[in-house]
Amino acid sequence: MHHDRVLVPQFDQFQELKKQLLVRAAQDMRLEDFRPRVLTSFVRNQLIDKVYLPLIGANLAKQIGTAGEGKRTDLMGLLLLISPPGYGKTTLMEYVANRLGLIFMKINGPAIGHAVTSVDPAQAPNAGARQELEKLNLAFEMGDNVMIYVDDIQHCNPEFLQKFISLCDAQRKIEGVYEGRARTYDFRGRKVAVVMAGNPYTESGDVFQLPDMLANRADIYNLGDILSTGSEEAFRLSYLENALISNAALGRLATQSPQDVPALIRLAETGQQDGLSFEGNHSPEELNEYVAVLQKLLRLRDVVARVNAAYIASAAQADAYRTEPPFKLQGSYRNMNKLAEKVRPVMNDQEITDLLAAHYESEAQTLTSATEANLLKLRELLGWLTPAEETRWQEIKATFRDNLRNSGAGQLLQMLDKLENIAGGLSGIREALKRE
Repeated sequence: MHHDRVLVPQFDQFQELKKQLLVRAAQDMRLEDFRPRVLTSFVRNQLIDKVYLPLIGANLAKQIGTAGEGKRTDLMGLLLLISPPGYGKTTLMEYVANRLGLIFMKINGPAIGHAVTSVDPAQAPNAGARQELEKLNLAFEMGDNVMIYVDDIQHCNPEFLQKFISLCDAQRKIEGVYEGRARTYDFRGRKVAVVMAGNPYTESGDVFQLPDMLANRADIYNLGDILSTGSEEAFRLSYLENALISNAALGRLATQSPQDVPALIRLAETGQQDGLSFEGNHSPEELNEYVAVLQKLLRLRDVVARVNAAYIASAAQADAYRTEPPFKLQGSYRNMNKLAEKVRPVMNDQEITDLLAAHYESEAQTLTSATEANLLKLRELLGWLTPAEETRWQEIKATFRDNLRNSGAGQLLQMLDKLENIAGGLSGIREALKRE
């Protein structure tokens, strides 16, 4: 009787109180925010399956593929993804974390900012940076089954990024501060993955430089580039696969018969239906509509891919060797989606040209003083320059080269050229004297 009257109610109260405390603690720690959530618009396309996942998987296998004391600590490292905005770096890694069952601890680089050089939340200059550092130290405290994802690292101070060096080498240790107490975290043998992502340019338009000692510990991949021989076709196809859900006419196809997409793209490219088969039940009118839209998307894709290639080539070039202003217009999936949503089956070639021109004119407005040069470079890439625009573009490039020559770096190069010429002249005199 005592058990039923006293012990059972007390145990029930204990269980209820424990449940309330756990719920309250989870709310205070915002644990629900750290569950990876894949966007409903996420498209697992051929590029992801054939190129990205094998590369990412190889690094994650090194970082978390084997657990325990016997794990080789020289196979730790860091996964670093570099690409223009809009290439789905965060979405891709959140998808991977979801499939691996890892806590996705996303640290927002812009919220941390250039002023932060310590992982101590108490030293953060504002509430936003303090919150991100608290999340980072919470990930350290969790210590297992977690992916630490530092996003947009071009906004961070290199001294802050250097704090991760010891976490990415054989030591696998890092200093942290949790609830005001300094701690040393040892992640050897733990399932802890470190991933960073960034843009080739900083928010001011300067080229971003990753600390060398951190880069040496990283597997670095550019998701906006052709990653390996033979992947160009999958890369170009991914523009279309990601844009399907953005277009009203193709939305039905993306949700009901995605397996028919490659066949329809071939039909749009070649106009030949012989030998093509479709798993979905499409009426002739629907097929005609699909093909009409895809033919226009193929043209948009070629332009966006060309812009992407020019952006990456410009980002990879040192300022001292430039012959024209940096090109900062982008050709990302985000650009492709924005364009695709405005395409209609009845649009003609001129309307597609006008759509492209309007889109990039709008994008260029954010570049302020670089707007004119970037738009002229774009028109040169696409063969749209008028004679007057060609003259103006040549003037801009000539002025840019003159300014570069008159800058500190340019003057140094001129001096080195002159010294080299003097050395060559002295060498010629020496040889002439020897012959006499």
